[in-house]
Amino acid sequence: MADDILYETHDHVRLITINRPDVMNSLNFEANDRLTDMWDEFNADDDARVAVITGTGEKAFCAGADLKNYTMNFATRPAPEFRDQFTNGPGFGGITRHMDIWKPVIAAVNGYAMSGGLELALACDIRFASPNATFALQDVKWGFHACDGGLIRLPWIVGLGNTMEIFLSGDRFDAEHGHRIGLWNRIIPQEDLLDETLAYAQKLASRAPLAHRLGKEVIMRSLGRTVEDGVRFESRSFHDLGQTADLKEGTDSFREKREAEFKGR
Repeated sequence: MADDILYETHDHVRLITINRPDVMNSLNFEANDRLTDMWDEFNADDDARVAVITGTGEKAFCAGADLKNYTMNFATRPAPEFRDQFTNGPGFGGITRHMDIWKPVIAAVNGYAMSGGLELALACDIRFASPNATFALQDVKWGFHACDGGLIRLPWIVGLGNTMEIFLSGDRFDAEHGHRIGLWNRIIPQEDLLDETLAYAQKLASRAPLAHRLGKEVIMRSLGRTVEDGVRFESRSFHDLGQTADLKEGTDSFREKREAEFKGR
């Protein structure tokens, strides 16, 4: 269905909604491909500065892969095609592997975030959750483990011990536990979640977009590097920002005591 992934423009913010509430906003191959296309559109659009991703309804953000659809495709697609997709593709939800979107991405987690759905949230930069948000990496119950960055990003966000508890058990955890271990940045009442997330995204969109992009790239590419390598990368990035019109606008606005109007140039 063409409307199973929705893409809306809110000034410089793009709202992406997984619109498959009848299957807990799980993704089949077709919906995954459409979501991938929308991330590509967001990434290529200079007017789009921040993205918010959520799910339709009050039960699920994303319950992961639509396993009935995936099982059927595993049986019918040639093995080399799967190997190529898993090695070179963008991964679950279009952003979990080979991600080079340096613009801010926020998840509004409005319910279940299970397995691939949790991996989708982990691939975002900031995660706001409703009180009924429930998360898990359930894969070990079915004989496999996460394959779209969950085992890599989760230790960065919640630490090794919490990661091992989540991964090894396959158990479900509630919103309060997620907030306690640092998975969610905030818990927001369900009725306010999307509005507050969009308002926060609008605030981010008012900041310097080039500084966001270059700075996010520094952070992500420096993970796992030595401090010396990371600082060199940071210094080169800062030098590049020094050549931009946005830096001049930022310093002018500070001197003139007004809000900056960044153009992304």
